[in-house]
Amino acid sequence: MTINQTIISIDPGREKCGIAVVHKEKGVLKQAVIDTINLVTTVEQLTNNYNTNTIIMGDGTSSKEAEKKLKELEKNEKSMTLILVDEYRTTDEGRLRYWRENPPKGLKRLIPVTMQVPPCPVDDYVAVILAERYFSKMLTI
Repeated sequence: MTINQTIISIDPGREKCGIAVVHKEKGVLKQAVIDTINLVTTVEQLTNNYNTNTIIMGDGTSSKEAEKKLKELEKNEKSMTLILVDEYRTTDEGRLRYWRENPPKGLKRLIPVTMQVPPCPVDDYVAVILAERYFSKMLTI
């Protein structure tokens, strides 16, 4: 089974979504947190800009609503593929990834990051983690 080298990964939410474009070998090409209302148009733009038809999405919070919206896009884009990925504990992993890439400074560096809350949403980091899970699973099949 061949897998697409570049995918769009989504961490769906009620008000905001994490979104990432990830290449199997090059890594993260783009990541952002967007308003859920802009999900379909953003995905449509990214599929065109990055010439990809594979979209993966976390199967947790708000995934059913997001899946319905993206299915409409799938009807227009005949070759689009939507795959659900297990997102168990990805928010915790996203927080840790955020702190690894943005270590606390000053006195905050003395407090364990597991006791701190990132100053911004980490949904985009979660989207990256979902993409990594997808690629990892595809390599073992």
